Amino acid sequence: MVDKGWLTIRGVGRYAIEAFLRLGYATRFLGLTLAHSQVCLRRPRLVVREVYFSGVLSLVIILVSGLFVGMVLGLQGYQTLKTYGSESALGVLVALSLLRELGPVITALLFASRAGSAVTAEIGLMKATEQLRAMEMMAVDPIARVVAPRFWAGVISTPLLTAMFTAMGIYGGYLVGVVLLGVDEGSFWSQMQSSVDFREDVVNGMLKSLVFGFAISWIAVFEGYDAPPTAEGVSGATTRTVVTSALTILFLDYILTSLMFRGI
Repeated sequence: MVDKGWLTIRGVGRYAIEAFLRLGYATRFLGLTLAHSQVCLRRPRLVVREVYFSGVLSLVIILVSGLFVGMVLGLQGYQTLKTYGSESALGVLVALSLLRELGPVITALLFASRAGSAVTAEIGLMKATEQLRAMEMMAVDPIARVVAPRFWAGVISTPLLTAMFTAMGIYGGYLVGVVLLGVDEGSFWSQMQSSVDFREDVVNGMLKSLVFGFAISWIAVFEGYDAPPTAEGVSGATTRTVVTSALTILFLDYILTSLMFRGI
């Protein structure tokens, strides 16, 4: 029994050391990516192309998901507010829920699942097929040419997708609340306008999405660049990107929410 206990403690310690070493390597990789980002300023077409790949191609799932999330919020919120005779506050409930919480979080989770995994798989396959090594042999820095544009494209795309998700969600809440359930349209919009604060709600929500986009992009490019050059290695890196991004988003969401809205 004592030996098994030591083996368990040893295993936990080894896992913790490996996790810290990997975090340090990822931080060093982030520093290299930021240091080589001046190429993105000299050649903005690289970033624009990756914004299309990461952001525009994710637009359909973002808009459709935002519409249905807003419709569900409108339906559930109406049933709850109706109990207290406050159906006119439905617009406030939908807007604040999307701006503060659901918009940034759900958009980030969808972005990590669709675009983050694709970026990891793309860079991992480039590594497995020796394309990155070929760039090095031709005196082309793969971090500057491949990693940095994809990293900044994710950082740029996430807040824009969050804004579109939130707008579509509010429209979905309007469809259910006003068009289907008969909530007064003037009360829906006027109470929303009077209750939503630009700095506390809109800016903080966009700041959340910016942080989420930074974290997702960092994880995606690092996992792809660090993936073992095999089919199994690329598959495992893609899975780690989705899982790690999801856990990181939820962890950062709690931290940011506690800092932003604790005084409200």
